[in-house]
This record gives sequence, structure tokens and C-alpha cells, in this order.
Amino acid sequence: MDAKTRQRTLRLISNGVFVLTARCGERFGAATVSWVSQISFRPPLVMAAVRRESNVFQCLAESGSAVLHIVGEGQDEIAKRFFHPTAVAAGTLNGEPFAEGHTAAPVLPRLPAHVECRVGQVVDAGGDHALVILEAVEAECRETVRPLTIAATPWHYGG
Repeated sequence: MDAKTRQRTLRLISNGVFVLTARCGERFGAATVSWVSQISFRPPLVMAAVRRESNVFQCLAESGSAVLHIVGEGQDEIAKRFFHPTAVAAGTLNGEPFAEGHTAAPVLPRLPAHVECRVGQVVDAGGDHALVILEAVEAECRETVRPLTIAATPWHYGG
């Protein structure tokens, strides 16, 4: 298989842009993620592929909870803040204000919607990402927006 053709083809899979946050004790994790999909109505389940060595993966695996935030069109700058390792200072994560959610995981109020989740299962298939199955336990939609997609950005993730 030609590596460039495989990369170009896999990048055609449509992906949204989300921010995933978690907290374990006094440690926090947050990352921009794009491999996300709903997988069940009852119970309401979502799956996300998360880089295993990331802070957010370590925190959600330890705490058993996470918050998946929807990023709206025009919020590229907020999503870019979470391309970098998690930094907590003066009530912010990577410079973005946050509040404690029902699950104690951080909620980012400047993003239009979020789902608070309990970790149901982590599937490690041996790749650089693990599949995390999350059950929605709380949700808030402060604003109806068109979600940001990877295709609408200059970014590439996949391949």
C-alpha cells in the first residue's frame, strides 16, 4: 500500500473537533480530539480515541469521568489551546476558564455544549490511541451552533 495514498484517503473520513477534559485529584488533563462518535442510544454512549500517553487519558482512566465539549465554527483558537500539554493557572486550563462539573471534571463555559461522562470501558488495541467508551450522565447545550470539523480547518489528523 502506498503510504501517501493511504494518508490522503484516511484523511477524507469526516471528523469533528472536540475538547476532552478530565480531572484526577489535583491533576488535570485536556486535549483537542477528533475521533469521536455516538455509539448507542440506550444507554447514551459515545466513543473517543484518545492518545494513551496524554494527560487527559491518564486522568480519565484514573478518575472514571470526563467531559466532551463541542467546538463551534469560529472557535478554532480555543481548540488550538488544547494542542499543547495541559497547564493550570489562575482558574484556567491552557488559558481557558473552567468550572467544576457534576462529575468534578472541568467544564469549559466558552464552548457552546458539553456532555459529562462516566468512563465505561477502555479498549486498548495496541495502537497509539485507546478507544474510550463514555456514558453520558449530564449534558448542557448553551447555544445551538454548527460544529467545527477538521475539514473546515487547515489541520490534518489521521492517515
